Amino acid sequence: MIDGFLALYIFMLAAFTGYEIIARVPVILHTPLMSGSNFVHGIVLVGAMVALGHAVGPVEIAIGVVAVLLAAGNVAGGYVVTERMLEMFKSSKAPAGEKKP
Repeated sequence: MIDGFLALYIFMLAAFTGYEIIARVPVILHTPLMSGSNFVHGIVLVGAMVALGHAVGPVEIAIGVVAVLLAAGNVAGGYVVTERMLEMFKSSKAPAGEKKP
């Protein structure tokens, strides 16, 4: 029983800390920070898959499936944001002798 309370405490502490950190970041920095933290999303996905692999009961399996789906969506969204951000830095002019697609 104590393990459950410890896990809940760690989760609540991580959620509060994450909220406080993100809330204090200026709006203009959100996109670069999120695209730079794609590796964290990948680690979350791996952790969700490990948790799903160790799930025993139907409730644990359901929570694990939801965690994997949300983490996978987070990873995909991070890469989409990164791609859009990198597109902003590409030149719109084609070099001499090349046609734009």
